[in-house]
Amino acid sequence: MSIRLMHYDPRWPQEFEQTKSGILQSCLGDVIEVQHVGGTAIPGLIAQPIIDAVAAVAEQATIESAASLIEGLYFRTIPTPSWAEGSVWLAKPRHGPMTHQIILTRHDSPLWRRVLAIRDGFLQDPERAVRFEETKVRLWKSGEGETEQYLRDKSLFFSHLEEQLGLEL
Repeated sequence: MSIRLMHYDPRWPQEFEQTKSGILQSCLGDVIEVQHVGGTAIPGLIAQPIIDAVAAVAEQATIESAASLIEGLYFRTIPTPSWAEGSVWLAKPRHGPMTHQIILTRHDSPLWRRVLAIRDGFLQDPERAVRFEETKVRLWKSGEGETEQYLRDKSLFFSHLEEQLGLEL
């Protein structure tokens, strides 16, 4: 399977809002906040057409029950990256190419702060966002859309960005 990039779609924020509403309603208070992150959260940028969100629980003890409730919204649990320990990652739909990805974590976790700081760094500095877009497209082209190479290259970019933003690694 290869990585697909596309120009910004103005429907992405609405799609996120629908996802957010569904999560908050289904999780019965376990999830206390949902934020739009990733490329689809940055207006005007080329991105993978996957709505990324980070959802927060107040207590770590509720993360598994919240994940089960989110799975009821046609999501599936996917492997959690090693750098995101203590979180649960979910993707939609249950079968087929991913259209949505949810990172479920504790509200005060370093992961919560990191993903929001990265998103806010792009929103506050349009030049940084454009450099990210250019890098992403260049990496995608050089790897001919091959998933593993693209993800490795993008991971290196994010490590550098986190250093620039002074984030915990």
